[in-house]
Amino acid sequence: MKSDRSRVRILIADDDPAIVRLMSSALTRNGFSTPREVSTGQAALATADQTDILLLDYQLPDLSGIDVLAQLQHNPHAPSVVLVTAHGGEQVAARALRLGAEDYLTKDSALADLLPEVVERVRRTRALRTALADAEKELMLAARREAIGEMTVTLHHEINNPLMTAFAEVSILLSDDQLPADYRAGLEELKAALERIRDIMQRAGDLQAAEAVEYVHGISMMDLSALPESSQTLGNAVVYLESPSLARIAELLIRRAGYTVERVGSVEQLAHHVSDGTATVLVVADGTWQAGGAWLSRWRDGNRSCRVVVLAADDGRLAREAGADAVFSLPFDPAAFVEQLAALSQTP
Repeated sequence: MKSDRSRVRILIADDDPAIVRLMSSALTRNGFSTPREVSTGQAALATADQTDILLLDYQLPDLSGIDVLAQLQHNPHAPSVVLVTAHGGEQVAARALRLGAEDYLTKDSALADLLPEVVERVRRTRALRTALADAEKELMLAARREAIGEMTVTLHHEINNPLMTAFAEVSILLSDDQLPADYRAGLEELKAALERIRDIMQRAGDLQAAEAVEYVHGISMMDLSALPESSQTLGNAVVYLESPSLARIAELLIRRAGYTVERVGSVEQLAHHVSDGTATVLVVADGTWQAGGAWLSRWRDGNRSCRVVVLAADDGRLAREAGADAVFSLPFDPAAFVEQLAALSQTP
């Protein structure tokens, strides 16, 4: 956890040296790297692209925090922002949140205690957002590969048969001992070209697993020469999460941990995978875990054929007490999720 925190790039934008020292000390004591510091809104905007989390004072010498937030809306690589202020109240907080701030803190006696907790929550939310974007890309790639698979079937059907016919005709012509040398040379070149097309067609059968490489500047092609080999997995993870976005994130991260993934749409389907022994890991929400029915109650107390991972909306205490093997409170840390899922396969 601390190693993940230490990689977060934090910027404090505040012109009060005492407050800056207080916030910096609170963060470093809790495992975060030493934040960078600026004292103006323009300086914060200038370094926004190199920042993950911006702790932004509401009242800076040149710009207000609201002004900075408004300008950051036009930055596609904007950091997550926590507004920190000694001025204003609910109106300021509401306006900041509408402009994209992740949270709002007041400069009072609780600041040093609350700041690390808020920054950690923002870090996890930001990491989950990145994971969701990756999951969306994976979905697009899966759709692309499905289309390529259909195209491959068409190519084999429409090209392979006439290709074999041409190959046979060339071979027959080359069998003629009386063939002039210049004709023979041309036919040999044609035969070599047909063989190359045949080999490409055979490799095209694995196009769904091929990656894109740059052909010329701005144009990509499929790399048929370096198809990835399948690797051994840690087992089958069965996922039942009612939130589609959360399910997509979980599926992506579970695959990264080394499992195959099967998403199901009901508790009954989940129970089926438990009873037939096809699941190595179950990934469910805390509501499913608590209300899973008689099969889950018996399974909790009896022989376990697989592990259970619970995503909890609270601190996850009830899920832990009920016997879950791993519990992640939302928003969870994607890196820790992958690491612990991989470790489950090593646990007896």
